[in-house]
Amino acid sequence: MNYMPGTASLIEDIDKKHLVLLRDGRTLIGILRSIDQFANLVLHQTVERIHVGKKFGDIPRGIFVVRGENVVLLGEVDLEKECDQILQRVSIEEILEEQRTEQQAKQESERLKLVAVKERGLSIPKADTLDDF
Repeated sequence: MNYMPGTASLIEDIDKKHLVLLRDGRTLIGILRSIDQFANLVLHQTVERIHVGKKFGDIPRGIFVVRGENVVLLGEVDLEKECDQILQRVSIEEILEEQRTEQQAKQESERLKLVAVKERGLSIPKADTLDDF
């Protein structure tokens, strides 16, 4: 096999199941149908997988177009090992409720940290006031 630079090296991965980790933290699993020179992806039979602790749930998303700049990680799913999961599959409703509970706990933890910092006379700049580099 000859080496092909850039996204051209993914041509042989078309029509295979892939996991895509997005910049916003979402995880997509689907069949790679198309890719271009900008690493824009088209995924077919896509599901969004949500992990909370040792549980996960899949939300069907259908055909999904992903802009290349949002792709953090792209990897082929080993279909033989896909069934050997340590995680427990749960319903969509259950995983969304667990995710909501986890997010509320994180927000409360952040709030308590902010209160503790303010009590010590310090301040934390808001994220929107920081310079983007």
